[in-house]
Amino acid sequence: MSRESMAPGSVRSAAEVNEQIRALWLRAGGSLSAQERAEYELLVVEWAEAIRADVIEAA
Repeated sequence: MSRESMAPGSVRSAAEVNEQIRALWLRAGGSLSAQERAEYELLVVEWAEAIRADVIEAA
């Protein structure tokens, strides 16, 4: 799922995004195509935002 297709304000948990990252690597067999690399980069940014939100919420 791309970030553009998500409803505004909807946020997935870091665990959900991490699971999607793991699935992407599994499907790719450890070597990402250019398109998969772009998807991976978006997922990592989303994961970092989710982690940041968790830390802020915990504080």
